[in-house]
Order: sequence, then structure tokens, then C-alpha cells
Amino acid sequence: MLNKELLDALNEQMNHEFYAAHAYMAMAAYCDNGSYEGFANFYIQQAKEERFHGQKIYDYINDRGEKAVFSAISAPKSDFKNILETFEDGLAQEQDVTRRFYNLSELANKDKDYATISFLNWFLDEQVEEESMFETHIDYLKRIGDDSNTLYLYEKELAARTFNEE
Repeated sequence: MLNKELLDALNEQMNHEFYAAHAYMAMAAYCDNGSYEGFANFYIQQAKEERFHGQKIYDYINDRGEKAVFSAISAPKSDFKNILETFEDGLAQEQDVTRRFYNLSELANKDKDYATISFLNWFLDEQVEEESMFETHIDYLKRIGDDSNTLYLYEKELAARTFNEE
């Protein structure tokens, strides 16, 4: 059985993961609208990953004998200046998620809930990868700048991205 404060925080994080998927789909829509299908694919795959994370938390809550509670998902930002801004916003979103998992970990440690501590460690490791990935894409996009040929090649690389549940 989970402590109520921890359960509420896990439910909040589950909902935030589904919001993150929603936000990445808005980024995909922006990219698709500008005929950047490769970048759109990147964000569609990212949204799949966030939904997987939400499902993982949902399953954990239920495995602990508790009830997952869903809340309304607000509309995400849908207008961007350029592709680079979508990646900068994606990095900011991932940094926020990392802070949220740190807070969850503090609650689990305070309660000495070792099962939840173990569960959250997977997400903490995942967040290192997520932030690093976005930082790398931002670096690449800044380096590419206005070189449309290189941007085209980079987009083709991102078009091949797939998400596989791990």
C-alpha cells in the first residue's frame, strides 16, 4: 500500500507523462504542417515513449493495489518559431520531468518505500538519456543553422527513428 502523498504524486506524474505525449504530438503537428515529416516522426516516436512511461506508472499504481486517477490534459503549446524551438521546448519539458522524478524519489525515500525507490530508479536513468538526446539535437541544429541541404539530410535520419518498448 502506498502512502497517500506518494500515491497522489505518482498519479500526478502519470498524468504529466500523458500531457508530455500530448505536447510532443503538438510539436509533430507543427513539423508536419511545415513539411518536415522526419522531424514530425521524431516527435511522434517521442510521444509513444511518453505514453509508455505513463502506462508504466499506471501499471505500478495498480500493482501496488491502488487506483490510477486521471485528470484533464491541458492544451499544449502549438506554435513555434522554428524547428530549433521545438527541441528547446522539448529539453525544457524533459528537465521538468527530471525534477518531478527527483521529487517523487524524495517522497519515496522519506517513506522508506523501497519498492517505489527501485521503480523510480528506472525513470531517473531514462531522464539522463532524454536530456542528453535533446541537448545533442539542439547542438546539431545550431551547427546546421540555415544550411538547408544538411537540414534535409538530418531530417531524413530522424525519419527512421522508431520507439521500441524496453
